[in-house]
Parts: sequence; C-alpha cells; structure tokens
Amino acid sequence: MKLYTKTGDDGSTGLFGGARVQKNDCRVTAYGTVDETNAAIGLCAAVCTREETLSLLRQIQSDLFILGGELATAAGATPKVAIADDRIAQLERWIDEACAEVPPLKTFVLPGGCELAARLHYGRTVCRRAERDVVSLTQKETVSSAVVIYLNRLSDLLFALARAANHRAGVADIPWPALPQP
Repeated sequence: MKLYTKTGDDGSTGLFGGARVQKNDCRVTAYGTVDETNAAIGLCAAVCTREETLSLLRQIQSDLFILGGELATAAGATPKVAIADDRIAQLERWIDEACAEVPPLKTFVLPGGCELAARLHYGRTVCRRAERDVVSLTQKETVSSAVVIYLNRLSDLLFALARAANHRAGVADIPWPALPQP
C-alpha cells in the first residue's frame, strides 16, 4: 500500500463516515492539534528513563489516538471507538499520585527544569491548544463532553508530571515572578 493517495491534493480530506471536508475545517484542526499533542508526548517518552512514567505516556498516546479518531468521525456518524469515562478517572489518579510526590504549589511556576520536565511543559501547552480547538469545534458541531474533559485533565497531568520529573531530578520549580519586580 502506498503512503500517498492523491485524494487530498485538492485541499480536502476524508473523515470516518465518508464525508470530505477542507483541510482547514475546524474538525480537522481539532484532531490535528490532538495529533500534535501526541507527538509532543512522544518527545517526552524519548527522554523518559522511568519505566512507570514511560508506560503512562504510552497509554496517553493510545488514548489520544482514540480521541483523534472520535474527532475525525463525521458529524452524525458513530465513532468506532470513543474515549471512556474511566480514562478520565485514570488521569485524575495519575495527577493525584504525581502531586503527592512534590511540595504544594505556593506560586505559579515557569516552564522548564530538567529536559523531561521542559518537554512535559511543552506538551501541556500543545494540549491546551488542542482543548481550545475542540471547544471551538463544539460551538459548531456536537462533540462528546468526554473529549474536552479528557484534554483538560491531560494538561493538568502533564503539568503535574513536569513538577514530579523536576523533583526526581533534584531540580526546584522555577517560581514566577523569578525576579523581584521593580
């Protein structure tokens, strides 16, 4: 099977369910940003040395494929798979576990620290954009509320994991404001 089909050469793409839309359609933008989030998490996994965290990241990547497939399903068609509520509950458990490892937040923190933490912070910002893109889609078409909730929790988890990664690496949070204000 060839990688290219030439069916998108006119600027359109196919959705699950058979509909074709322009590649700049808000549905395509939404699942495209979810795909970008998945790639950002892949960057995190590439430097992750803790097996438990790596396994968690791979599960999230799998979830994002499901979520992307749900978003890539044409309005009115039934997705073959959908993100389940138990996946959201799992994210919440992981957030609680990561937060239990670190001191309580007393200020905003700047993104950064060790390499894994910096990549997790980057993934968080991409995930927040995916959430905004999905919310934009919900203003035009019906989208499962679980999709928005999942992305919201995922961005929280990525923040919590970034703090935990820094803590494990012996790197302190970078408080904001980092410098005294004039």
